[in-house]
Amino acid sequence: MRPLLITAVTLISALGRGTAATAEALRARQGGLRPCDGAAFGIAPGAGGHVGRVAGVEAHALQPPLTRFACRNNHLADIALRGDGFMQHVAAARERYGAGRIAVVAGTSTSGILAGEQAYRERDAATGVLPASFLYPDTQDLFSLARFVRAALALHGPAMTLSSACASSAKSFMQAAYLIDSGLCDAAIVGGADSLCGMTVHGFAALELISPTPCRPCDAARSGISVGEAAGFALLERPEAARDAPFAALLGCGATSDGYHMSSPDPVGGGAIGSMRQALQSAGLSPPDIDYINLHGTGTRANDAMEDIAVSTVFGDAVASSSTKGWTGHTLGAAGVVEAIIAGLCIGSGFMPGCLGVTEVDPAFRARVLVDNEDAPVRRVLSNSFGFGGINCSLLFGASA
Repeated sequence: MRPLLITAVTLISALGRGTAATAEALRARQGGLRPCDGAAFGIAPGAGGHVGRVAGVEAHALQPPLTRFACRNNHLADIALRGDGFMQHVAAARERYGAGRIAVVAGTSTSGILAGEQAYRERDAATGVLPASFLYPDTQDLFSLARFVRAALALHGPAMTLSSACASSAKSFMQAAYLIDSGLCDAAIVGGADSLCGMTVHGFAALELISPTPCRPCDAARSGISVGEAAGFALLERPEAARDAPFAALLGCGATSDGYHMSSPDPVGGGAIGSMRQALQSAGLSPPDIDYINLHGTGTRANDAMEDIAVSTVFGDAVASSSTKGWTGHTLGAAGVVEAIIAGLCIGSGFMPGCLGVTEVDPAFRARVLVDNEDAPVRRVLSNSFGFGGINCSLLFGASA
């Protein structure tokens, strides 16, 4: 593929607001997971284990004329859009290209379903009618996020929401690259948001995938995921048209769908192997060209074992790898953009974060898993995002195009 520059980014997660707070927490090995206080989400006591909850979302309010989009998911997105100088970068790009030539490609797995859950609890007891204040198209509907981001940034270009489970916001990079390459737009806002809600936490609990302690990806005694929430966005531009110094470059991408099982990965990692090899091929690179792999690494027995097989098949034990979900929790549809931005931070500062909370790496693993932070030159990072239903996406980032 033709490389694209990432000229601006913004991020909010349980680690804090902005890329500086994220980098500081990673360096200090300070995770954001806390015991689940799920009263606001209709979560039963003790059901959520530990979660990566973003502080202060409840106090946030959208400004007119965006108030119709009010829901936790869009509040997260709005906080992110207002951070890291992102709106100013987008405004400058809007002046260069025109509001109709910048696309919005957003990823989410649940959108504003919390608003629907709250409306259902407040329905009329006699008729079952939902409260009039519940605006489904602007909150729970999957397109709500893309519609909100486009309105908040005063854009008029193509817009779409991708909902491909935990690969959603990773695939937004790939889809945006296609749109730019086809000439349908000159630049794109990519990323996504996913917020805590009852359906997510109770759903994973029903699958017996929630860890009672903060998740420990790659640990021999790992016992499940910690659900998190986050929002992050990036501005993608062609190298010849960009005016801002790049944060990083998107060099390649790959995606597969193995269709092995609705909620369990292919144990031999066929789809994951395919997506990683596609990403390398699209960038014209080979395994020795990669310095660090940000694993999908959820902390479940099956996912981490599968990914180790896949990574070791493609890379052997030569490339350092780790999961950062021990800091943020699994932010589901937002995980791809969270970890893309972390990849850029690693490239920019020559830093690789070792897995958090690991006592002993699973002795069956063959890949090189970091358990301590390492300082070393990082030129290129592969970031994996895998989702329910066998959806796999791998993105390759570098220092420049």
